[in-house]
Amino acid sequence: MSSVSGPINQGLRNISLRRANALGATSPPGGLTMSIEVTVVGGAVAAAIVAELQRQEEEEMTPYSDKDLAEGWEFKIVRSTLWGFRKPEQLRAVLAEEKKGGWVLVEKFDDSRIRLKRPAGTKIEERDFEDGYDPYRSTTWVSGENRLLIVAIAAGALALLFIGTAVTFIVSR
Repeated sequence: MSSVSGPINQGLRNISLRRANALGATSPPGGLTMSIEVTVVGGAVAAAIVAELQRQEEEEMTPYSDKDLAEGWEFKIVRSTLWGFRKPEQLRAVLAEEKKGGWVLVEKFDDSRIRLKRPAGTKIEERDFEDGYDPYRSTTWVSGENRLLIVAIAAGALALLFIGTAVTFIVSR
């Protein structure tokens, strides 16, 4: 992660300085070091950097051999929100569902991403879709216990955004 934190911190510093200069201040008043807008933009920058690093890892971690390609395998990566593959029983449940489409596990990148493969041209039958299963899905949703956490995080983020906007409005007057 140290390779990521440098660009993120530099990006946040640049954004903070531009925001402070736009407000006509050399430093934000009241010890406020960063507005919510800067935090949101900084978070977006950080997310973009992490996404790019993950994409590179997915491309380079396990290269496809000539044999894999010659034998006609197709591959996919399934992503899960909030570390959905951390618990072995959740991973087994997803793999059991993916098995209906002929997919088998190649590797687990981390608790949020797995790579699967199946013979190219695997016949898909309508009954595969009866229970809502999609053999071409690339995301899977979190279990019920994690949904409450997602709602709580989203509500907290909205509250912080509202408070930050109010503070920014008051400070800029």
